[in-house]
Amino acid sequence: MHLQESGEMYLETIYVLSKKLAAVRSVDIGDYMGFSKPSVSRAIGLLKNGGYVNADADGYLTLTDAGLEIAAKIYERHTLLADLLVAIGVSRETAAEDACKIEHDISDETFEAIKSHARGKEHAE
Repeated sequence: MHLQESGEMYLETIYVLSKKLAAVRSVDIGDYMGFSKPSVSRAIGLLKNGGYVNADADGYLTLTDAGLEIAAKIYERHTLLADLLVAIGVSRETAAEDACKIEHDISDETFEAIKSHARGKEHAE
């Protein structure tokens, strides 16, 4: 199953929230993303059916290995791209918004080249 951008966003949100909260629930995702309960419920259902998310009897959500792999990849893209944009003079808010747009469409090849370039700059300082 190929994930849509929205599915990747949900996985990334669960990933981010799991770093801040002891347990992640659908209501936490809705609050964080500003989405309605029915929208979140539908998306989580699709992600569960796709094998990306598990829910326990209490409604606490965890990423499967496949979900974690995608979420970590998207999160890495987001943070590196946002930091790079800030480094070239873009405001933190705009950088975060633009990184969010770019992170889903950029090819692996281009992202790896950006990552290598950014690491090269870090080592040069």
